[in-house]
Amino acid sequence: MAKRILVTGAGGFIGGFIVAEALKRGFETWAAVRSTTSLEFLTDKRIHLIELDFSNSDTLRSQLAEAITAGGKWDYVVHNLGATKCVNFLDFNRVNYEYMRTLVDMLIELDAVPENFLLMSSLSAMGEGDEKTYKPFTAKSIPMPNTRYGVSKLKAETYLQMKEGFPFTIFRCTGVYGPHERDYFMMIKSIASGFDFSVGFRKQMLTFVYVKDLAAAVIDALERGAHRKAYFIAEPRAYTQSEFRRIVAKKIGKRIVLPVCCPLWVVYAVSVIAEWIGKLRLKPSTLNRDKFKIMRQRNWQCDVSEAQCDFGFAPQYTLEKGISEAVDWYKSAGWLK
Repeated sequence: MAKRILVTGAGGFIGGFIVAEALKRGFETWAAVRSTTSLEFLTDKRIHLIELDFSNSDTLRSQLAEAITAGGKWDYVVHNLGATKCVNFLDFNRVNYEYMRTLVDMLIELDAVPENFLLMSSLSAMGEGDEKTYKPFTAKSIPMPNTRYGVSKLKAETYLQMKEGFPFTIFRCTGVYGPHERDYFMMIKSIASGFDFSVGFRKQMLTFVYVKDLAAAVIDALERGAHRKAYFIAEPRAYTQSEFRRIVAKKIGKRIVLPVCCPLWVVYAVSVIAEWIGKLRLKPSTLNRDKFKIMRQRNWQCDVSEAQCDFGFAPQYTLEKGISEAVDWYKSAGWLK
């Protein structure tokens, strides 16, 4: 019989690709969404849509119990639900930590513990990297998050680690890009207009993972079994801002791109103003004090050898190949001319 998998946050950028990869592998795939979730990228007729209300624990329990009673427990659960920007920073804790804790506790309560529970965390859970020697994060590195977002992710990780006997896998992902992603698209769009904005004057080493490589790694890790460990997930090489700019410019045929380097103090001032404007409008701002700490970080390198060893992590996309495919999609969708 086909394995059953539940993907939370399935309507998001990463979630949609995980659902697609699970279907490709022949899984009975359940996509957890909210009543307001766009189903634009969840149109495959094989998808079992399930509405889960994480804001109400009683409702969530009933929704989970009904699905489990009808078809049995899920073999795998991917908790991809999360918040990357919030009007109120307390929402990071509520969405990234409390929602996951509630889901784990209810799976235990309903006697529906899966074979493997994969938490989509973030490299931000580690905090600042080594900015003197530029050594990568390793499995022995001690997490010291310096953002509210990173703290919320580490709290979720720690909760899993404290659940004795609970089968889990944690992915600490670096920057994820690909079709219908919006943050890196803004950088690509800026380069297409002839300008490439960067932050700070010191060398910055960036790491990326193409969304299809990430989705494939999720399924590979689930099938290899729960090692109760956290893994860094990234293409196993780093890039400078200028390398990113050259790759994008080459793909879109832009011969002249002006690099514009903004001093950190200017970016911080803009971040504070943008954050307050967002609060006044009750809409989360892409730029805020938390994001500023992430933008100023110089070293995003990480050692992926444990993922390579434990479940054969082997990205198929270099940044050049991934950018090429992503740009083709942006053009076909009318996002980029």
